[in-house]
Parts: sequence; C-alpha cells; structure tokens
Amino acid sequence: MVNILLIHGLGRTPLSMWPMGRALQKAGHSASYFGYASWQKSFDEIAEELCDRLKQLSSQGHYGIVSHSLGGVLTRAALADADFPPPGHVVMLAPPNQSPLAARLANRLLPFRWFARQSGDNMARPEFYAQLPTLTCPYTLIAGDSGPIGLLSPFGQIPNDLIVSIDEVRMQPDDELIRVPALHTFIMNHPLVQQATIRTFADPALGQ
Repeated sequence: MVNILLIHGLGRTPLSMWPMGRALQKAGHSASYFGYASWQKSFDEIAEELCDRLKQLSSQGHYGIVSHSLGGVLTRAALADADFPPPGHVVMLAPPNQSPLAARLANRLLPFRWFARQSGDNMARPEFYAQLPTLTCPYTLIAGDSGPIGLLSPFGQIPNDLIVSIDEVRMQPDDELIRVPALHTFIMNHPLVQQATIRTFADPALGQ
C-alpha cells in the first residue's frame, strides 16, 4: 500500500482527480488530494503549501504522487529544495514540462492572465522552466495524443492532447512516454491511464 497524493491541474478541483483516486483505492492504496486556485494565490504560495503537505505525507512513510497538468509543474517546484524524503514515484499526466505553446498564446489574453495569474505567466516563460529543477526521484510521463494535427493545427504534425504536445511533456529529451488516445482535460479518466498508474504503484518496493 502506498500513500498517494493527487494534484489537479489549472482551473480544476480535487474532484477532477476523484475517479483516479477511487481506482487507486480499489487497488489497495491510500488516496488523498491537494487543492488550489490559481486566481487566489500565486504559484509560489501554492508550491510552498504543496511542499508542506508533502513533508507531512513523507512523515507517514513511503508515498507517491499523481499529478495532472500544472500539478506536475507545482510538484517539481515543491520538491526543488525539499528537506524531506522524496516520493517513491511521481506519475505525471499531461504535464507541461516545457513552456507550452498553448500557454504562450493564452497569456496574451487578459481573461487568461486574470484567471491563471503567476501560474499562467510562469508556464508562458521558457526562462521559468530553465531554472526549474527536474525531478530526481523516479517518474512516469503519460501523454495524450488525440489532439488535431495538420495544416490547421498550431502543433503542426506534432502529436498533442489539444493543450500540450508530446514534446512539451518531456522533462529530458530522452524521456520515455506512455502515449494514450486521450485529450488533456480528461486524461486522468482514461482506462489505460488508470491501469498504467496502478501498475506503476504495484511495485512492491514502493510500499516498503
């Protein structure tokens, strides 16, 4: 059994991760949730709160993380200078691990800037990612590839989930991905994603 913290994406709530949490519980794990609102607090404040939550979770034994979208970026920031044991594994669902084109385009619009605040501004700036440490613990990257490609797609011929391309999911150029036929917003509900996540945390070493 692994204590797993689920972290939602931008504009969502912990409820969006409930189906994944339920699947993990059925597999014998403990699931808890971290919630935040980008329009209420800055990215730095949210990352600090997440760091405190992870520190508390680490004191209870071995733990893991399942993050969606911005939740993965917050995870990287929260663990950057952690003075507590790292998670046994992090599963990142559709994470914008490189500055995503969608954020750079959306950040030109006033409604998005108001809604996403510092979190959106960070994702729109490649220089933010240049100073953001990569994870030092084991991680799994799951990317959707059901977004449009071709002449009318801003992604060109690069597979994407409508919001993030598979190239933007990688933290390191040689990162392997699990690709699933899913779109960004609901990737955590896809049966293949839930199955892959459960298999990851089935590793006996994670529960010791």
